[in-house]
Formats: sequence, structure tokens, C-alpha cells
Amino acid sequence: MKNNRARHLFNIVCALMLAVPVLAMAAATPGAKAPEFSEVDAAGKTHSLENYKGRWLVLEWFNKDCPYVKKHYGSGNMQALQKKYTGQDINWLTVISSAKGKQGYLEPAQAAEVAASHNLNASAPFLLDADGSMGRAYGAKTTPHMFIINPEGLVVYAGAIDDNDSANPAVIPSSANYVAAALDASLTGGAVEVASSRAYGCSIKY
Repeated sequence: MKNNRARHLFNIVCALMLAVPVLAMAAATPGAKAPEFSEVDAAGKTHSLENYKGRWLVLEWFNKDCPYVKKHYGSGNMQALQKKYTGQDINWLTVISSAKGKQGYLEPAQAAEVAASHNLNASAPFLLDADGSMGRAYGAKTTPHMFIINPEGLVVYAGAIDDNDSANPAVIPSSANYVAAALDASLTGGAVEVASSRAYGCSIKY
């Protein structure tokens, strides 16, 4: 009985030891180099991390059917952020990592229509990551899930858009926007007080 228990514990420890490196490689963490990517947008243009070398870049994960995405888009909050910061020469890419046949998946023509109907102010009409390679590389778990990459290619923020995980848009005015705070601090040479947070929203449908 004792031998079986010891063997069971040994197997658990081995599994955890094997799992830790995989998890570490599968997430973009603040201070680390941003994972490479190459994805095609709804207009057929390819975007890679190399295209944004030496420039600021925000990545945002999207699912049009998610209540939390609707919270920020239906209120105009996400579009306002996109407009404000792309107006300051910051690039912004919105990513759909839903697999074909799953909630949120869009064909290119559909994605272009959704980009127009949502008044998407990002620099591309959705990156279509149907195989989930980009999402998994960044460790994107929810919609929305946000990442900020600096001109040196390092992640300076990863997590939720703000500190209120309610799906009710009424809470937005009283919420602390982590993305805006991180960008404002970074652009003025200040320290990012909150560099990571627990992302909230709908799970990405890989």
C-alpha cells in the first residue's frame, strides 16, 4: 500500500516537473521577449512581430459573442482606447483565435464585416489565428486578454483590460484601466505599477 502511494506521488512530481517548462514557454510574461508570430488579417495582409520592431504594439484577443467583449465594445470603451493610443503612434492588433466550428470563429469576409460593425480602430481588421498558434504562444486564455510590447520587443503588460471582472458595462467608469495606465506610464518613461493581472472574460475556444 505504501509502495503504491509512494509511486503515485512520484508520478505526480514527475508530471509537474515536465509540465512547468511547457507552461513557461507558452505564455508571454512581463519582462520577457514577446513570442514571434505571423498571422494573416481579414484583408489578406500578413503581420509578424518583426513588422513592429522598434515600435509599440498592443495585442487584444476578441470573440464577438463573448459578453465581456460586448461589455467593452458595446460601450465604446475598447474603440476609445484603440483610437486614443493608435493616435499616439502605437500599433494595435486584435486577434481571433477561435478554431473553425467553435464560437467566435469568423471567415475573412465575416471578420471584415464584424470589424466594420464594431468600428474597429485597430491597425488591422482582425488577425485570424484559427489554428491557435499565436494565442497559445502568448498564453492567451480569455477574451479580452491584453498584451503590451515595447519597441525592444519585450512584454511590459499582460492580463485584463481593467480591474473589474463584471460583464456589466456600467462598471467601466469606476474601473482602473490597466492597459491605459501601463501605456501612459511607459510613454512618459515611468514605471508600470501593474505589469500583470488575472485576465477575465470568456475562455478562448481553441
